[in-house]
Amino acid sequence: MVSMSRLPALGNIDAYISAVNRIPLLTHEEEQQLARDLRDRESVEAAGKLVMSHLRLVVSVARNYLGYGLPHADLIQEGNIGLMKAVKRFDPDRGVRLVSFALAWIKAEIHEYILKNWRMVKVATTKSQRKLFFNLRSMKGDAGTLDSAAVQRIADTLEVKPEEVREMETRFSGGDIALEGNPDDGEDAMAFAPIAYLEDSRTEPTRVLEMKERDAMSSSGIEAAMAKLDDRSRRIIQTRWLNVAEDGSEPMTLQELADEYGVSAERIRQIESAALKKMRGALTEFQAGR
Repeated sequence: MVSMSRLPALGNIDAYISAVNRIPLLTHEEEQQLARDLRDRESVEAAGKLVMSHLRLVVSVARNYLGYGLPHADLIQEGNIGLMKAVKRFDPDRGVRLVSFALAWIKAEIHEYILKNWRMVKVATTKSQRKLFFNLRSMKGDAGTLDSAAVQRIADTLEVKPEEVREMETRFSGGDIALEGNPDDGEDAMAFAPIAYLEDSRTEPTRVLEMKERDAMSSSGIEAAMAKLDDRSRRIIQTRWLNVAEDGSEPMTLQELADEYGVSAERIRQIESAALKKMRGALTEFQAGR
């Protein structure tokens, strides 16, 4: 796999972001060829090109987590690890672009980093609490302190106790950071302040095309593919592959699902394998029809 030393240095975050945004995107045909070179010949050069061409995706994803008070450079570094894991596991015959496949791995790695390092994460120890941790901000919106009805609504939606919502809200309110860094804290505090990353790059042409492709495949494409599955297969894929991207949940094990359905773990693996094959075909049809 490509070494982290092959990636642009993170010493100057602005220079790094500028550098990765200049790296050309791969065409579908180039991506397919490189992925096959990696899979069939274990080509380190091919792996490096696949990683490098998707570094801007990691920067984009990492920017969404600046509100947790952790350095942007550290979030990017963790996201890059997730990207490399995705590249190593990417199968070009699945019928999806690497950008769609890598998104879940990048988010999962960043989620894990946040949970291990943010000062308030001691409460985020169960699946339901992890879901609360990563969804409370968006569900709360611009509202101030939540009233009892809002707390109960969020608790019911996320399947947690109302007091857990209250506790998490309190910790969030105490965890905000200043928009601008304090000059007295040194250059790093200024460099990593959120104000440094407010430039909107969403209208940059290559990013528009990249995000359009990613959004279509990760929403409509996945939805169409999931609709081809029976209820049991859909449940297995959801809990084994999709929940980690949506709310940071740990994937269910084959044995957990086997216990739920009263079959062997090997039978669950067979169902999962057949479901993934069926989804790959559905996603290929979806992409061809766009």
